[in-house]
Amino acid sequence: MKILLVNWMDMYNPLAGGAEVHLNEIFRRFVQRGDEVTFISSGFKGCTAYDEYDGIRIIRTGSRETFNLTAPKVLRKLDRKENFDLIVEDINKIPLYTPLYLKKPLLVIIPHLFGSTVFRETNPLLASYVYLTERLIPYIYRNVMFEVISKSTANDINKRGIKEDHIRIVHCGMDHETYSVDDTLSKFEQPTILYVGRIKRYKSVDVILKVMPEVFVKIPDARLVIVGSGDNLPELKRLAQKLGISEKVVFTGFVSMEEKVDWMRRSHVNVNPSPKEGWGLTNIEANACGTIAVASDADGLRDSVKDGETGLLFPYGDQKNLADKIIQILRNEELRERLTKNAIKWAGNFTWDKCARKTMEVVEEVIERKVK
Repeated sequence: MKILLVNWMDMYNPLAGGAEVHLNEIFRRFVQRGDEVTFISSGFKGCTAYDEYDGIRIIRTGSRETFNLTAPKVLRKLDRKENFDLIVEDINKIPLYTPLYLKKPLLVIIPHLFGSTVFRETNPLLASYVYLTERLIPYIYRNVMFEVISKSTANDINKRGIKEDHIRIVHCGMDHETYSVDDTLSKFEQPTILYVGRIKRYKSVDVILKVMPEVFVKIPDARLVIVGSGDNLPELKRLAQKLGISEKVVFTGFVSMEEKVDWMRRSHVNVNPSPKEGWGLTNIEANACGTIAVASDADGLRDSVKDGETGLLFPYGDQKNLADKIIQILRNEELRERLTKNAIKWAGNFTWDKCARKTMEVVEEVIERKVK
């Protein structure tokens, strides 16, 4: 099968994140079974026009800012030349409206849509543009099959107008060789609260900082470690200074995979305060490393954290509730051990092989529908 995959970024892009890992883990397994996969993505500083990653051929066009303008022409031209059997569009930025110009079997993969949360991240003009492009999805993609990564995202696009029988839920996998418990390591002596992820305004990492003064009063030897990079980092550092807690907060910036996993294994609790996610993969990664998660009771996160069983949820933005949950986890060893045991078992349910296999089943369904 010849597959044309389109997404704003590929794995070589310095800004690549969970959505790119998700696509790569699925479609490199398509390559392993003998399929040909071509990936159209945007360019970035220092990149080449053509590349390859895990057997997937990469063709780049435009930039992150212009990709939605340059990609349609490239996609049409390439499909005329190579006659693909399947088009896969990953919508995690701005939709490319591929049904308007590619008349082939089409699968749309959606980690999550921004909705109104985009106004937390960028200026009103750009946010309005993204918001409005999403509003057209139910009309332009009305006859298309969607694969989403959580029940929350399925509910979201269903409410927007996508028919329920056009939606398939396929949970993310994870790399259990990388993310695992290391019995030779113990938790840090110092109670450690962890955040791992991109440092973007819409991720609401500031909420964690704002609850730390209360946490530090109750648990004076605790510390907060923020792992990751992003354009909101300088603002968070200023906030830590303003709150008078900068000596108890560690900003690591970008770290290697080995360092990331070490933080996940040795910290006491992983916090995810985002208002919306597709799934919350870092929660599951932390679980696999033996660390429980406290997360917002928000779309996606409530799917990856089973409240009271594998971790704890708090109402988004409720700083008092979040502080109480963190303090409870750090003080109550019996609770922490029970949740940790369940979290490790929960994480074992999610593998990339299973994710890819289920996607292959969805692809077969897409092609059969188109043939009929």
